[in-house]
Amino acid sequence: MKPLYFLPLALLLMTACKSKKEQPANAKKDGGQQAVVVDVLIAAAQPITTSIEANGTVVANESVELHPEVSGRITYLNIPEGGTIKAGTVIAKLNDADLQAQLNKSKVALDLAEKTETRLKKLVSIQGINQADYDLAVNTVNGYRADIAYTQSLIDKTVLRAPFTGVVGLRQVSLGAFVSPTTVLATLQQLDKVKIDFTVPEEYSELIQKGKTVDVQIDANKQTTAKAVIIATEPTVNLTTRNLKVRAVLQDNRVNLGAYVKVTVQSGKDAKGVLVPTNAIIPDDKNKQLVLVKGGKASFVNVETGKRQAGNVEVTKGVNEGDTVVVTGVLFAKPKAALKVRSVKTLDQLAN
Repeated sequence: MKPLYFLPLALLLMTACKSKKEQPANAKKDGGQQAVVVDVLIAAAQPITTSIEANGTVVANESVELHPEVSGRITYLNIPEGGTIKAGTVIAKLNDADLQAQLNKSKVALDLAEKTETRLKKLVSIQGINQADYDLAVNTVNGYRADIAYTQSLIDKTVLRAPFTGVVGLRQVSLGAFVSPTTVLATLQQLDKVKIDFTVPEEYSELIQKGKTVDVQIDANKQTTAKAVIIATEPTVNLTTRNLKVRAVLQDNRVNLGAYVKVTVQSGKDAKGVLVPTNAIIPDDKNKQLVLVKGGKASFVNVETGKRQAGNVEVTKGVNEGDTVVVTGVLFAKPKAALKVRSVKTLDQLAN
């Protein structure tokens, strides 16, 4: 039988051996953290196609609300809902009986005034009357002519005509209704071609040029696209959003007015720059950072970014060609901590 005082010594030796076996094989002898396994990308200049996507709205080439110019009761109404009418077509007429009576009255008075002016003209030529009496007769004639022109203009305002050829919307009034200049009878839209209004950030204003062609996705479900030509831009940038408003003409009337469309503007030329995955960027309050592998350790560098692509972003400052950029395991890396490179990726591999 072994002495009891040998038991503590045996237990101590067994515990030490067990601790030695449980120590990780890749742990550092100084007790530090094991290396973080990461995937990397070798920074290299690549072609960058500058294109931006913007949300747009479809608007009519010409659009107007049809209002009468004067108040009155509708005696004639020609609004073919959803139909096309030509420019100059009479849409509505208002009751103008009182104006017609006033016009006839002024014409009768003018006829008498013209006869009086003719007689006085003969008398003034032989000095039968003074010049002042003749001038008064001439003034009376001119006054009645002015009254007739004024009354005729009021009569013209009782007739509402189509200002351009277009499609009539829904009728808002009925025959016999009393209307005023604030009453909307219907709408008229010109749909042979439509316009697209969209906005782009001011930093891309150099891509917006009059006459430039843009791609418009007019049906998201069918992935249908069409071409539109930029015709104008607002002269000033929106002070709140810092966006520039652009208008383009779409030679396609298969879209509904007010519909949402996606507009793609291409730069037309390729530049070169260093691209990295967007999720490799570490944002904070003041700077954007990337993790580089230098001497087997993590090196955090501040970077500046430029143009964006789907899933990638251009790095304009902070990274040079040939640098090793950490693209996976970024959140586990710590400054000057050891890194273990598992594989070198390309942008195409990271996109899949």
